[in-house]
Amino acid sequence: MSRTSFAVVVGIGLAACGTGAGGPASPSASGDSTSGASAIPARLAPFGDGYPKAGDPCRRLGETAATANYLDDSAVLVGCAEARAAAALGGRVVATVDGITLVSIPQGDANGAAANGGDALVPGTDYNATAPVACGFDGGEPTGTCQAGVKRRWGEDGTALVEITKPDGRKRAIFFRGTTAYGADSAQADGSAGWSFAVSRRDDQSVIRYGPESYVIIDALVVGG
Repeated sequence: MSRTSFAVVVGIGLAACGTGAGGPASPSASGDSTSGASAIPARLAPFGDGYPKAGDPCRRLGETAATANYLDDSAVLVGCAEARAAAALGGRVVATVDGITLVSIPQGDANGAAANGGDALVPGTDYNATAPVACGFDGGEPTGTCQAGVKRRWGEDGTALVEITKPDGRKRAIFFRGTTAYGADSAQADGSAGWSFAVSRRDDQSVIRYGPESYVIIDALVVGG
């Protein structure tokens, strides 16, 4: 092989190495700019490396015009880009701002239910956690939003109860064994005594159809994160 041919071969080899694992990272593989924590906008004054532990998707929030109404000297205000992460904290959902769920967690239990086996109670309630859930009525799809609260280890056998407040103020209770929904409360007064109960799974969610009502409940609300 001539010197000229050898130089060409070496040049091609070096160019190939430059695009391999040791070369510069491509823009699509760099950083964690799409993580839940970094998705929290600056106007909510996020700080820390994650909540309740470093690396977790939620972050504590400071005082700004957007958060001032939700700050409390006796509680920690936390923002989560993902609903499942917010539900796992076990605090009280106080608002949604720019798509971020704001959760108020009492200072006395600043790590929330996620760090205490789901035993903590949301202040002023007998729920271990509260969160909005998707709901639908009159045979429609669950495109609305209802507030819900969970009572973990509600039954002596460890079953849980998720209580949902419907738009008319009445409540619907859904019963769970672990993450499996197995029934709902019924009454002759609203006609639900004869309703059928069906549940299907969609990723980490239970899609429940009870007569003309439908609900979507994430596992993190029921058992904690």
